[in-house]
Amino acid sequence: MRIAIAGGGLGGLTLARVLHRHGIDAVVYEREASRSARSQGGMLDLHPESGQQALAEAGLTDRFRSAARPEGEEHRILDPAGRTLLHHKPQPGSFSGRPEIDRSVLRGLLLDALPGDAVAWQHRLVAATPSPGGGFGLTFDGGHKTDCDVLIGADGARSVVRSLLTDASLSYVATLVELNISDADRRHPDLAELVGPGNLWCVGVNQILAAQRLGDGSIRVGISLREEDRDIDTYRSKRALLDMFEGWDSSLTALIEAGDSAPAPRRIEAMPIGTRWANQPGITLIGDAAHLMPPVGEGANQAMLDAAELAGELAANPADPDSAIRTYEEAMFARTQPIAEMSARVQAMMLSPTAADDIIRFFTPRPTEPAPAD
Repeated sequence: MRIAIAGGGLGGLTLARVLHRHGIDAVVYEREASRSARSQGGMLDLHPESGQQALAEAGLTDRFRSAARPEGEEHRILDPAGRTLLHHKPQPGSFSGRPEIDRSVLRGLLLDALPGDAVAWQHRLVAATPSPGGGFGLTFDGGHKTDCDVLIGADGARSVVRSLLTDASLSYVATLVELNISDADRRHPDLAELVGPGNLWCVGVNQILAAQRLGDGSIRVGISLREEDRDIDTYRSKRALLDMFEGWDSSLTALIEAGDSAPAPRRIEAMPIGTRWANQPGITLIGDAAHLMPPVGEGANQAMLDAAELAGELAANPADPDSAIRTYEEAMFARTQPIAEMSARVQAMMLSPTAADDIIRFFTPRPTEPAPAD
C-alpha cells in the first residue's frame, strides 16, 4: 500500500509519524525546499483532548513536554487605553492546561521522529488524477510524476487534493497582518515587559492588536481586522496601520512601530461549516484541507487529531483502506462541525463592536452551579 501525503505541515507530519509507529510507510510530499525554508509562524497551545492526544499516539509526549512552555499560557487582555481587563497566569510548570509551543519547534520535533527519507522536499503537488486500475497519478511542479494507492490531502487552505472530493469554496472572513520583533528583551525591553511570557490582546472596536512571545525571545505581532474591500497592499504600510489605531495608547501602537520589516498581510478564509463529501476509494483529507476554520486556536489541534485518528483506522484495517477511510471521515465530520461553528462564533465575537465585553465574559470562568436539592 503506497501512501502519499500531500503537505508537510503539522497534520501531514503527525499522520506520517503515527503510521510509522504502526509499521506503515508513507511519503510526505512538501512544497518547501527544506525544513528551514521559511518561518513557521508563532506559537500555539496544544489542547489535551486533541493536539496532545495526537502527540501521545505519536509517542512524543515526553519530547513535547521538554520543548513546550507552560508559562506561555499567560494571557493579558487590555483595552485601547492600556488598561488591564483580564490577566490569566498559569500555575508555574503545570502541563494540566494548554501549554504553548512554537510551531517551528513542534514541526521540528515531528520531523526528527521520522526516517530521513519520509519527506520529499521541493515537491509541490499541482495535479492528482485517478488511475484506471485504482490509486492516483501525482504530478509535481517541474514535471516530476509518481503514483500512489492512497492519497491523503494535508495540503492546507488551497488544497489541490480537495478539488477531487468537493467543490466547496472558501469565504473571506477577516484580514490578519503580521510583524516580527526580534531580540525584544535587548532591543525593546518595554515591549518585552508589556507582552510578558505569553499572549497579549489589545481589544478595540472591530479590531485587535495582539502579540505573543516566542521561545527565541522574539515577539510576533498580529493585527486582526474585519473583512474589507480595500486592496491587501494597503496593510503593508506601518503608517496606514498606525492610522487605523489612531487614539490608542502609544505604548500599544509601539508594537507596530517596532516591527523589523514591512507588515505582512493576508486574507483569512474559511470553508462552509458542515462541508462533507461522498466517500471515494483511496482518497481523503485532513486538517485545513478538510475543514478550514478561522484561526482561533483549533486548526492545528484538529489537524493533528485528524491525523492520529486516520492513522489508527488505517493501522487497524490495513487490508481494507477504503473502509478505514470511510470510518475516519464519518467520525471527523461529526467531530469538527460543532468546532467549526464555535470557531466562527468566536471569530465574529472578537471583531465586533462589543468585543471587549464579549471576550471578558468568554474567558471568565462560570461559577459552579449548586447541586439540585433532594
